[in-house]
Amino acid sequence: MTSHYDFDQNHPRRNTNCAKWDLVEPEVLPLWVADMDFLPPPEVNEALQEAVEHGIFGYSYFGTQVQEAVAGWLARRHGWQVPAEWVVLVPGVVTGFNFAAYAVAQPGEGVLVQTPAYGPFQHVAEHLEMTQQTSQLPQDENGRYYVDLEAFEAAITPETRIFMLCNPQNPTGRVFTREELQGIAEICLRHDVWICSDEIHSDLVYSGYKHIPVASLSEEIAAKTITLVAPSKTFNIPGLRGSAAIIPDEDVRKRFIEAQHGLMGGVNSLGQVAMQAAYEHGEPWLEALLDYLGANRNYLAEFVETRLPGVKMVAPEGTYLAWLDCRALNLETKEGTSFNPFFEEQAKVALNDGLWFGPGGEGFVRLNFGCPRATLVEALERMEEALVGVVS
Repeated sequence: MTSHYDFDQNHPRRNTNCAKWDLVEPEVLPLWVADMDFLPPPEVNEALQEAVEHGIFGYSYFGTQVQEAVAGWLARRHGWQVPAEWVVLVPGVVTGFNFAAYAVAQPGEGVLVQTPAYGPFQHVAEHLEMTQQTSQLPQDENGRYYVDLEAFEAAITPETRIFMLCNPQNPTGRVFTREELQGIAEICLRHDVWICSDEIHSDLVYSGYKHIPVASLSEEIAAKTITLVAPSKTFNIPGLRGSAAIIPDEDVRKRFIEAQHGLMGGVNSLGQVAMQAAYEHGEPWLEALLDYLGANRNYLAEFVETRLPGVKMVAPEGTYLAWLDCRALNLETKEGTSFNPFFEEQAKVALNDGLWFGPGGEGFVRLNFGCPRATLVEALERMEEALVGVVS
């Protein structure tokens, strides 16, 4: 498929107040934080330019048009019919899942997380004086992660009040099946446990897989679910801080909104402009992006298999993040820390250390392949060279 979007183009980001590039040394290639190196859909930049050219940035009023754009997107992309009044705008998914726990749980109650998992999930309990609980995702003989429903249910205690689901799963790249989601949801219903479903990567799913919003499974499940979505990963606009929570239960929706009081929890005007433009006009760009990311994923998988001895990888079903199993390398951690600096120090490639993702992350690194192919190739060749002599 030929695309008129140029994802091969290099857009220099160093010295542009960019966390991904400016928080590493100049000689290091950053393939860490989940931030792609691509321009967003042109319609997003055009909408932002129009807003900036107007020149006045007073208090904004958008009515329900952004919520309607979110609902329209969910219907078109995922077949999930959501009334606009269920949609609550929040400045970020991390903010959203902390608000969700506040809305449905009390201090001392349990917050259950499947690990390895996105780092901020593991701080919700301490933020709200709740109890952290974990259930580790197992791997099959091929390294693919799956949901062990018996182990999941065994992790639930009478104190468990909310389960933090991540689907597609970060960092493993799993897109959970309908059967897995149905099993999880039924267990949560049986134990009166709320589901907070982080679906920020839901639009980034590869051919052969399908994202299923857990709340779309049934009205009963929806009534006990808070779903979080955002255009930030899909369209590469995380710095604009625009996300949404879909909350069918009216009382919980009110408590969620009340949690924002005094915190200015809404989305700023430019963030709302970008959200609306992305969800209303960004679909052709996304289709082209998925083709490009899929090719990057395939190149990466072949490279790991044939040219990175001691490293294993199961190709992600969703996200632009690869979870590399480096346990066979037996790399040493940095003295006085639990961090493994090998690839950053020896290959000059910055990756996320697996320990940041909690239990089960030991010996893994996460690699972001949401970048031009030339950047990915250079990074992988650096990693290959660094491994010479490490593996006999």
